Amino acid sequence: MNEDAKQESQTPDSSSGAAPQKASTAQLLFEIFCATLFLAMIGLVFYNAVLRKVFNSSYPPSEEWARFLFIYITFFGAIEGFYHKRHIAVDMFVNMLGAAKRKIVDVIAVCCSIAAMFLLLYGGIVNVLQTMDTYSPATEVNMAIINGTLPIMAFAALILLLRDLKDILFPPKTTGSRG
Repeated sequence: MNEDAKQESQTPDSSSGAAPQKASTAQLLFEIFCATLFLAMIGLVFYNAVLRKVFNSSYPPSEEWARFLFIYITFFGAIEGFYHKRHIAVDMFVNMLGAAKRKIVDVIAVCCSIAAMFLLLYGGIVNVLQTMDTYSPATEVNMAIINGTLPIMAFAALILLLRDLKDILFPPKTTGSRG
């Protein structure tokens, strides 16, 4: 069994039959928040589709709100993916490396991701500052509120990536081997 399979079999999220850890209240509230955004977006799109088919008209603010909710779902879903380490990773070649070389590659990959998140954080802040006086056409929502999700996601991802870097450089002590 390779190192990844061992690690996956010990994670509480895996489907190996291990009992999942109880989610914290904050994590549960965050997941409820994301689900509520998703359901609201689905409801708005359905409402607008019914208006188009039945009444041959649409409600433009519902289209705009659906787009805004999609933006929020995208960036808050990215936070959720980073938190649970469920983001896309292509590790076909990394799995062929030995433990020491893999650790070096993992450190380089996390450092590159941290650099990318710093760029997204900086660009997001600049974007928010540039759109402070811009309002959406149909709903008159300040676009800085909508664009503010990018720096929030980048900051949260930075914190999670720094946690991952710490875990790679200083692996947590294991209390024993599960077999």
